[in-house]
Amino acid sequence: MGRRARIVRAITILLTGIVLVLLGYWAAVAIEDRNETVRTTARFQPPVWAGQNFIAACAGGFYARRESTIVLTSSAHCGNPGDTLRDAQGQVIGVLGPRAELADCPEGRFCAPSDFLGMALAPERIPWGHLNVVDMGAGGYRTIEAGTRPLACSDVATGDRFEIDGREHYRSGLVIGIGPYEHETDTIFPCMIVGDTMVTSGDSGGAVLVRGLPAGIVSRQLQGYLGFTPLAEGLDNLGLILCTTPDCDLSPERAVQP
Repeated sequence: MGRRARIVRAITILLTGIVLVLLGYWAAVAIEDRNETVRTTARFQPPVWAGQNFIAACAGGFYARRESTIVLTSSAHCGNPGDTLRDAQGQVIGVLGPRAELADCPEGRFCAPSDFLGMALAPERIPWGHLNVVDMGAGGYRTIEAGTRPLACSDVATGDRFEIDGREHYRSGLVIGIGPYEHETDTIFPCMIVGDTMVTSGDSGGAVLVRGLPAGIVSRQLQGYLGFTPLAEGLDNLGLILCTTPDCDLSPERAVQP
């Protein structure tokens, strides 16, 4: 075999090896993605939106109660307070309430303890009997036990394991950073928690579990990575009580909804 033939053969073997490696990588990614998106549980009717998308761009966080009104928490940038959200058929989903806000803030800026608002649900959208449930898609349903305390920023530590499921795409990872978020043209948050998984449009507002406990709301994409703000501070700011019982200590007859 001549020198030229040997070089051509070596290049062919090298390229074949690269292609096989890439095919193996793509196959592994496809299998992983399928495992993360294939549901293992049936949906309730009406469906649980805690952890799932209620509109294309935003997911629900957790169910909570303001006096006699059941709300679904989400991200404050998912709409404007007072907006009535409707589905594709024009039916009412719910009415957005006020954003969490801090009075102690630099002039001309907006400050918030968490990227947070609550949507008062239309009566037929409330999954009675499942208000203490989070739907993590391929990760299964998670039940918030009675008396569970929502986590605050100080309850989360670097290295803690988290889980999210916006866009029907279950992911988990580790907390890699915690600190204030002070982007010069954005909301100032005293606490932003960063996780080592990628997020994109549609994840906003989704429930974040840390160590299996209700911990936060998907709030920002930080160079592609998850940024979430704490749950306890957002609930407290808006006077909301996290649902930790199937009917959130209420009933359809007593609930006051839009």
